[in-house]
Amino acid sequence: MGVRTLHAGDDGWPLMGEVVGRGELIVMLHGGGPDHYSMRPLANRLAGRYRVALPDIRGYGASRCPDPTLHRWDQYVTDAIEIMHALDATSAHFVGAGLGGTIALRTCLEHRHVARSAVIISAEAIEDDEDKAADTELMDRFANRARSRGLQAAWELFVPHLQPLIANLVTEAIPRADAQSAAAAATIGHDRAFATVEELRRINTPTLIIAGDYSRHPTQLARTLADALPHGELAEVAMSDLLANAEDLARAFGPAIEQFLATSDRDI
Repeated sequence: MGVRTLHAGDDGWPLMGEVVGRGELIVMLHGGGPDHYSMRPLANRLAGRYRVALPDIRGYGASRCPDPTLHRWDQYVTDAIEIMHALDATSAHFVGAGLGGTIALRTCLEHRHVARSAVIISAEAIEDDEDKAADTELMDRFANRARSRGLQAAWELFVPHLQPLIANLVTEAIPRADAQSAAAAATIGHDRAFATVEELRRINTPTLIIAGDYSRHPTQLARTLADALPHGELAEVAMSDLLANAEDLARAFGPAIEQFLATSDRDI
């Protein structure tokens, strides 16, 4: 169908993306840095059974939004719910990687009645105060570079240290991104998704956790989340340096996600 407006909103910055397949709705959210193309092969794999919405998260890809005040966790959650409503659905499965996984968890916490299930790929670290302050400072440096020197220079702060798959997906997305919007999106570093893992114990949504393998997406966090969530399940598959592109991600994680979604459908 191609990239189109998924939700126009009332703030002047429409959310863009694609929809593939037919069936129950999945809202599939990419990580911080890439855009929805990073999730497209996985969506195509699920499209025979599900209708998959692939938004560019606000500030990424075609979803331009250079207003820093509109980059907050509650706004991202609202965006996900509004996309669901715009597609005439009253509930959805939420699949997210990195940043998108955090949005999915927040959505499950704040909108339990609409979240049918969740898949969290490479969960972002839940930082203590000192680590959060350091992350905020780094995000501010990224924003300043993006505004003054462009996105290529800004991503030089991160890309050399990223897991190979993430580095490749970020690099591929740079030409499709807007520097001012990316700089504004870095404002999320001043917001805090969760202070402690304990907050997540209130999530009753069936949730599959796929471990990351990078300091910002620590492997051990996956087990911690699976143990903390009342209906959490740790996947047997995990991120690794053997994955290089979006097709690899789909091949590695697709079967486990398909099986989990089919099981959670029966349990609902």
